[in-house]
Order: sequence, then structure tokens, then C-alpha cells
Amino acid sequence: MQNLAYEVDRDGVALLGINVPGRTLNVLTPALQQELSEALDRIAADSVVKGAVLYSLKPRGFVAGADLKDLVNAFDRGISVVQARDESRRLQAVLRRMETLGKPFATALGGLALGGGLELALGTHFRVLADDVGAVVGLPEVTVGLLPGGGGTQRLPRLIGIVQALPMLLEGKPVDAKEALALGIVDELAPAAQIVERARAWVLAHPEAQQPWDRRGWTPRDAKGAPFNTGPYTGAIARLHASNHENYPAPIAILSAVAEGMAVGIDAGLRIESNYFGKLLAGPVARNLIRTQFINKPAAEKLVRRPAQIAPSRVTRLAVLGAGMMGRGIARVAADAGIDVVLLDADQAGAQRARAALDTAYATDVSRDRITQADAQAALARIRTTADYALLADADLVIEAVFEDRAIKNDVIARAAAVMPGTALFASNTSTLPITGLAARFPRADRFIGLHFFSPVPRMPLVEVIRGRETSDETLARALDFVKQLRKTPIVVNDSPGFFTSRVFGSYVDEGFMMLKEGVAPALIENAARAAGMPIGPLAVADEVSLPLQLKVNEQAVADGLDARFQRGAAIDLVRKMVRELDRPGRPNGFYEYPADAEKRLWPGLAQHWPMAAEQPTLAELRLRFLTIQALEAARCVEEGVIETAADADLGSTLGIGYPTWTGGTLSYIDTRGARSFVSDCEQFAAKYGDRYAPSDWLRERAERNETFHRAQTAA
Repeated sequence: MQNLAYEVDRDGVALLGINVPGRTLNVLTPALQQELSEALDRIAADSVVKGAVLYSLKPRGFVAGADLKDLVNAFDRGISVVQARDESRRLQAVLRRMETLGKPFATALGGLALGGGLELALGTHFRVLADDVGAVVGLPEVTVGLLPGGGGTQRLPRLIGIVQALPMLLEGKPVDAKEALALGIVDELAPAAQIVERARAWVLAHPEAQQPWDRRGWTPRDAKGAPFNTGPYTGAIARLHASNHENYPAPIAILSAVAEGMAVGIDAGLRIESNYFGKLLAGPVARNLIRTQFINKPAAEKLVRRPAQIAPSRVTRLAVLGAGMMGRGIARVAADAGIDVVLLDADQAGAQRARAALDTAYATDVSRDRITQADAQAALARIRTTADYALLADADLVIEAVFEDRAIKNDVIARAAAVMPGTALFASNTSTLPITGLAARFPRADRFIGLHFFSPVPRMPLVEVIRGRETSDETLARALDFVKQLRKTPIVVNDSPGFFTSRVFGSYVDEGFMMLKEGVAPALIENAARAAGMPIGPLAVADEVSLPLQLKVNEQAVADGLDARFQRGAAIDLVRKMVRELDRPGRPNGFYEYPADAEKRLWPGLAQHWPMAAEQPTLAELRLRFLTIQALEAARCVEEGVIETAADADLGSTLGIGYPTWTGGTLSYIDTRGARSFVSDCEQFAAKYGDRYAPSDWLRERAERNETFHRAQTAA
């Protein structure tokens, strides 16, 4: 056997050592399942074998679950619900046979056991887990749009109770060794070197082992055939409907599988589970989540877009120009990564304010147990706040994070270039101004690049890396190496006004403004956006990012003579009115009011200035508009060469601007909707709401060919 070592010891215990070839961690492959089934045949036929112990021959963990690169292709290869259901039933059959074979089975868990790995362990009669800080167990399938298909929704609640099992199933969070023991998921903790022997001893001492649910008269501890409207299900159902707007089918499927399965016997419950699993695996949401979040994101973090044949680099000394919220955030994440930082502001008073703000931010994180006092002090010691440009003389990388004004940026670029080393890179954190134009003020344009961080920097995972017309491969490689140092996720885009994320984000906010001008009720606008899966409505997010900043961006675009579509002209009159006529520039006085003693609420005056229409559109139509307008802008970025890979577009839209993860991202949304259906949506909205929805000939031709942005059956 290639995946499973089979040995019978002198006491008649079969030792089944899992060792999936070519993997750092074991995964539950079809080949491993087949070999386990064959091992059960041998155990059943051999009277010498008294029982068996499953363990891992790899030094790290037990089994990490299924191979996501296999699952991601299920939808694209056209798997049917029945075929997907049968994949679940094959694993269920192996595990069900194991627990009813009439011989005791135990699992020695050397560390991590997730998903199918934990399901495999739950199919044995006894579990010993290594008492180790890295040992975790869990069923995270919900995070990839699936449910446990190997009996997890049936065995876990039967083992530890529904009330304790539901959070693990619905949230997908693993638990550590001590909590696993306290919950009853495992039966014993032991030093890693002893787990196999402890499991073996238990097998020898319990020849008549049975699962609790196979004993006559057994009933679940907190389920008495409970229907959906009683017991622990009621609150869970309400929370799910409120939180996911039915965009994510897995949580409801999990809840249904548990509720229905716990009302019947284990065999019927397993059939119920497999039916729900089949529907999820055959649907697009699991494909979208797996591809973007669990395949393309790790690939980006491994720098799949990095130019080859360029030596790896590290930044040891960073300078950040501008000590506002963004500059401080960049300085913080760099210091946390062990980089020495010079944080420069316009004058010493500004530098001192930045130091005070950093002290407060770190103290807050210490008080909330996000960081230790020692680590906070070490990070603060790496940050030097100053107004002296001479301190840039030994920087490896300089990042400007000043106000989004070309004149201000040009000034700090020139001052930095005069003192920084010739070998150093310069990066602009601009969110809209073309990199090539800014690089014209730098004497070494090949060493100039855009690094667009997102606020708040410590929490936002994305960095948009923008390549100017003269940016060299070496500069791109070094910039990507720096992003990796910060443990952020990079995407690579080409130069353009607004680049990728700001263009797509602008389309979202502007569509909210246009809806307001059309007479759509403000609350309906915000609710439709959240129903689509956006984390915050367009009016609320406009308050947060500042309306005067949007005016400034518009004025800069006009001054630069940019094409009208980059000036966001359709909605800018509304922004101008909010700022200059109504004196409501954003938080604390914008589209919302922000009472000190209550939650924020929409400003009632909106109805006076933009009266609501007598007939309101449906929530479904508005939801579709928000999804469509952003995806259309993403497609334009592909057409114009701003974005080169569908993976980068999807990561940029989901991680950077909150496009719903259930879609996989803007381009995955188009693929899921279908190119022809998407173009039809655009054409209908263009006829009703204007040319901003008009699809290009290029997009229409793709639709005619039914061409997708992602290639079918590829991992990245």
C-alpha cells in the first residue's frame, strides 16, 4: 500500500500508519480511502487481529482533511448532485464499516486533525490526542462552502451534544487539545511519543468496544427528536438568516443535516448528510470560496506573480513619509515584522503626535491581549518618529503615505530622492494617481512602484502592487518580497487612474449615490448592498472614506485631463452638494448621523434634498445592480490590461473592498452568472439606468463564445 502502512504487532493489534506520498501533511485522498477499505477487509478476515490503531507516519499532525485542489474542480467538471452525494457515501461506508466491524479501533492523533481527518477519528471508538500546543481538531468545512461529508454532522453532535457541536460546525473554528478533551471529542491526552502505545493499550483492554449510538437504548443527550423550531436550533436559524442573506448555503445545510439526522438513527442520518453534501459540492459557492480563499490566496502569498530569476530580498530599514493614520499603520505592521522604521511627518509636532498615537494603539492592543507588553515595547522601539529627511539616508525602501494630492506627493518624492540611497526603492501608497506620472519626479523611475495599502492597515490583508510603465522586474520582485515580509496578500496590477480596487470600489459607491438621486429610499439602498453580501452599505462607507477626498480625486482627474469615465461625473454633483452646500462631508456629519449615546442612523434630511420616489424598486433588483456594476468595472480592467489574472481581480475585490466572498470575486461572479446572462443583465440595466452599464463589444464577443475568465479545472 502506498498511503497506508499495515503491520500486526505481537499482541494482535493492527497498526495502520497513514503516509500520503508527496505531502507535508496527510490529506484524505480517494486512494487513502480505498487502501483503508482494503485494510478493513484484512482485519475482518484475520482472526489473529484483535483491533487496530490508526496513526500518522508523518511528523506533523494526523490528517488535514480532503484535498481542496480536487474539490475545487467538482463544479467546473459538471459533477451532478447524485455524483457528489455518492462521493460522500463512499467515505461514510468505510467509516461506518470500521465502527461496526466488531473489533475495537482507536486513533492516535499526533497533532492537527481537521475535516475528514477528524471524521476519520470520530469513526473509531477511542481517540488519544497529543498534549501539544500545536494539536488542534475541528470541522472547518463551512469555511469552504461545504459540510462534513464523512459523518461529521452526525457523529459530533451524538458524541458531545448538539449545543456544543453546532458552534464548531457552523463557525468552523478548531479547538486545542485541552478543549477537545473537555468537550469529549477526544478521550485522552498524552505526550506525542506515547499516543500510539496508549491507543494500543486501550484496544487490548476493550475487545467489545461499540460506539455509543450503536448501543441499544441510547439517546442523544440534548435532542429528543427536536424539530427545527425548538431547542438549540431556533436561535441558530435566526442568526443565519440575518447574517448571510441566504448567500451561503452551507450553514443552513449543516443545521438541517443535524436537525433531521438527530431525529433518526445514525444510518439514516448519514444518508441525510450525504444528500446535503451533494447539493453543496455540486453548487458554485463552494467552488468560488475554495478557489479564491484557499487556493489563489495562498498562491499569491507564495508570490506566484513574482518575476523569476531575481534573488530574494529583505527590507531591514523602512522609511514612511506621512505619519497620519495610513502612515502609522504601515509603520506598525513593518515594526511588527521586525523592520526598523523611520516615520516622518511634516514637522516635529506632527511626529510627536504620531508617537503618542502609536503608544496609545499598542497599549490598547496589550489591554485586549492582541499582543504582549514585551512585543509591543519591542515594536515601538523599532519606530523612530521624526521630521528630518536626512534619516532616510540608509533606507532600503521609502513609502510615501501623504495626502492624495499630486503637488504634495511630488514635493515629498523630490525631497526623499535627494537623500535616499540610489539602491533603495520608492513606493507610493496612492490609491488613484497613476504611478507613471508620479515616477516622472523620481530620478530612477525603474525603482518606483505603487504599494496601495488598505485601512486599517493592521487588519486589512491586501496590498495592491502597481507597476508603472518603467518599473523594473527587480523592483516588482523586491516589492513583493516586502509584502510577504509583512505577511500580507499581494495582487499585481498595471498602471491606470484608480488602478483596480479604487475603480471597482468607486463604481460601488457611485451606484449608491445614483440610486439616491433616482429616489430610492436610503435604507433600501443600504439594505440591498448588505443583502448582496457587501459588509457595509455605500452611503455608510462613503461617510468613512470622506466625501472631500472624493471631490479632491475628481478635481485631480479633471486637472489631469483624464477621460470622463475616470472623473466619476455621474455622481460627483451629489458629493459636491453634500460637502459644499449641506456641510455634511462625512463622519460625524454625512449621510448618517452619529449620536454619542446611540447607534448611527441615516440623516433624515436626505429625503428633503433627494425625495423618495412613489414606487420603489425591489431589493432583488438593487442587489443585482450592486453586484453587476462592480463586476462590469472589473471586466473593463481586464479589457484595458490593468489586471492580468482573474485570481488577482477576485482577491483584490474580496480582500480589498469587500465584494462578497460567496461570489469568489468580481470575475468569478461573471463566470458563475454565465457570460451571456451577465451581458444580458448589463444591457437591461443600461437601457433603464444609463450607459455606465453598457457592455463593450469585447465583453459581448466573450459572451458569444461563452468564454470564462477562469480556466475550467485549474487551481489558480
